[in-house]
Amino acid sequence: MEGVSDASLPPLPSSDRPEAAARLRDALLGASFTADGLLELLGAPAYAALARSETVPALRATRGDTPLETLVRLFLLQQPVPRTRVAGVLPVDVCLQAGWLTLTGEDGLAATVDVRPYGGPDGEDWFIVSDLGCAVGGAGGIGSRDEGVVLGVGGASMTLAGVTVRTPVGSALDLGTGSGIQALHAARHATRVTATDVNPRALHITALTLALSGAPAADLREGSLFAPVRDGETYDLIVSNPPFVISPGARLTYRDGGMGGDDLCRTIVQQAGGRLNGGGFAQFLANWQHVEGEDWQDRLRSWVPRGCDAWIVQREVQDITQYAELWLRDAGDHRGDETAYRARYDAWLDEFEARKVKAVGFGWITLRRSDAAAPSVTVEEWPHPVEQPLGETVRAHFDRVDYLRAHDDAALLEARFALAAEVVQEQVGLPGAEDPEHVVLRQNRGMRRATRVDTIGAGFAGVCDGTMSAGRILDAIAQLLGEDPVLLRDRVPAQIRLLVEQGFLEPAG
Repeated sequence: MEGVSDASLPPLPSSDRPEAAARLRDALLGASFTADGLLELLGAPAYAALARSETVPALRATRGDTPLETLVRLFLLQQPVPRTRVAGVLPVDVCLQAGWLTLTGEDGLAATVDVRPYGGPDGEDWFIVSDLGCAVGGAGGIGSRDEGVVLGVGGASMTLAGVTVRTPVGSALDLGTGSGIQALHAARHATRVTATDVNPRALHITALTLALSGAPAADLREGSLFAPVRDGETYDLIVSNPPFVISPGARLTYRDGGMGGDDLCRTIVQQAGGRLNGGGFAQFLANWQHVEGEDWQDRLRSWVPRGCDAWIVQREVQDITQYAELWLRDAGDHRGDETAYRARYDAWLDEFEARKVKAVGFGWITLRRSDAAAPSVTVEEWPHPVEQPLGETVRAHFDRVDYLRAHDDAALLEARFALAAEVVQEQVGLPGAEDPEHVVLRQNRGMRRATRVDTIGAGFAGVCDGTMSAGRILDAIAQLLGEDPVLLRDRVPAQIRLLVEQGFLEPAG
């Protein structure tokens, strides 16, 4: 991909010089230009400020002349550095020839791209490449720059990486790859990785990210949505952090999908089913409209393609004014001409009002190709804190779906269960009361759910250690409480099913 660049943007380093990327990587690692090295050099406050696009604390922390300070100034802070200083850290001639550095001033060097250390899930030292000043979005008004810029790793990218199922697979597709962070993660557990993007500059930068991180090259394809995927081509894993912003037009390539309303997210979800192998997962971040007179959960259920189970989690909801203001700030419009800002704000509200949209939801969508006769579709709202990474939690959810689909109530009573790790019980009631008003089971891992149970449900869960069948436990509880065991066996399976579905109880054996 030699020479690929947008004419209105600075040229990018060559992606056809793997030896140059390898030498640069060795030099970066040799100077401890890693996530851990940055934290040690800058300190937690300055390191956190970088993630907000605030550079002053890091500038103050890099006023020395150590190799690491030189690299931080060059690649993270985009400051020109004297050539003599850089020469003690990097192979300057190689980096100039490959385009990683450029000459500036009389005897200075500057980086042509932002290179940001990123710690992999197993301690890997990776590097995410992005356009200058675009390592993270929002704080600096990225959108005020050219629409073809490629952003680095933001909160949405990290969220998707955290929820993705990481079982070994033969093939993975990163749809709308951007700077390549999802393709980089997929390269750890997929034999073959395909990455697509409508922006050729993004594909170029993805190639740089993979090479500089020491990861295998991906199959890079230009095009929109599933257009680059060949007829009959299917995958074990599909991931996408698409341009999901619901906006009046397609101003900014990295965030605006160019379709009306939430049609882009709906289209991706609906088309993914036909591109999945049996048992394969497709996982997305998305925005969706809350439309007057329509149940938002029904709207999302209608997106799920045939043959797929789905788990959709709404993490946040914003009213239309909050939503418009968020993305106007993202584009830096609040810093420009006030009349233009008001006109764009009006256009956004006009678009929402025309579609009768009252709010916009944000969350995760996971599909799994099961081809079940009765697919399981769970749509829920969970705005509470969770424990990332959640990939294993997502995989386990669908395992439980399979289990419950294969076990009717009679089979559940014959089965044995164990209380999941780190589940605690909370009781709420008046001081001195004989019985609590209600009992809550709470998880301290994964989704960190809480669910209300009655005293029988709490007693049942507390006894589950994998040694006795559910039916025998209920018979013992009935004898202890003086209840009819037949009625108890008829009433409690629904509660057992819920506790298994939400991960409080795990099938034993």
